[in-house]
This record gives sequence, C-alpha cells and structure tokens, in this order.
Amino acid sequence: MTTYRQNSTLLSALNGRYHRAALGVFLFIVLAHWAEHIVQAFQIWGLGWSRPQARGVLGMPFPWLVKQEWLHYGYALVMLIGFIVLRHGFTGRSRAWWTVALGIQIWHHFEHLLLLGQALLGVNLAGKAAPTSILQLIVPRVELHLFYNAVVFLPMVVAMYVHLRPTRREYEAMSCSCVAAAPA
Repeated sequence: MTTYRQNSTLLSALNGRYHRAALGVFLFIVLAHWAEHIVQAFQIWGLGWSRPQARGVLGMPFPWLVKQEWLHYGYALVMLIGFIVLRHGFTGRSRAWWTVALGIQIWHHFEHLLLLGQALLGVNLAGKAAPTSILQLIVPRVELHLFYNAVVFLPMVVAMYVHLRPTRREYEAMSCSCVAAAPA
C-alpha cells in the first residue's frame, strides 16, 4: 500500500533532484503532441487534404485512433497532472508562468472532459453530429486545438526558460537541482 510519505517522497524527488529530467520528459510528451497537430495542419493547408483525411502522424496507420475521445482526454489529463506535479519545483517568475499554463490547461482539460462525456453518453452539445466542445461552437476543431496547444505551450516554455535562469532570490528558494550554480 502506498503511503502519504512515499507519495511525498516521489513528489519531492520529481521536484528536487529529478526535476530537470522530469521537465525533459514532460517537454518531449508535449512536443510529440504538438507534432501531431502540426502534421495535421500541414496535411490540410500544405497538402490540400480534406479534414477527415488529415489524421496527423499516428492517425495515418491507425485511423480509428484519431476518433477516440478517450485518447484526446487521456493526453489532456496527462498534461494536467504534469503541470500540477511539476509545479512544486518552480519559484518566483517561473512559477507564475507555469501557473498560467496550468490555468489554461485546466480549461483545455474541461473541454476534453466535455467531449469524452458526450462520446460516452451519445448526446452531443447543441445537437451537433459529433462531440463538440464549447469553443468549438465558434472555432473549428483543428484550429482550436492548434490554438490551445500554443497558448498552453508558450507560458510553459517561458516558465522553463526563466526557471533555468533564476534571480538570486529565486535560486535560493529553489528545491531542485536544475541550475548548477548560483547566479552572479
């Protein structure tokens, strides 16, 4: 049985000595997801494919995969958990930027939860033919997800950049080993 102390120790390690590695893994996951959306956008606007044909990288060999709301929800959940878990290692300006990304991801997660709920219940928002998020009532899905990924990614990258270049005060408050030496 996992105890609170074991969870606390894992959380401490992820935000302490393994923070930089954990951020690297998280960044890889985010960039892999970005690649899917970028390829899909290129398939639509660069190659002139129809939206149903444009399925990204994984959707080409596994077309059924793209239509699975649980997969999209799972990614949104992984992102949300990553932002929450890794937030403890940030201080000062980087924590503020990370919190902005977290806040946007909370909304993005809610939208995917809404989509998953519709898929599971078979009842779609506003009588649409397919599961539809709130902002998707205004913006098409491909464009909306490019937007969501951009507005989550930008403050996340700023947070990571600032985190690796802390002020002296931020450095002294850090619990991780992301920065080897104190700033001058």
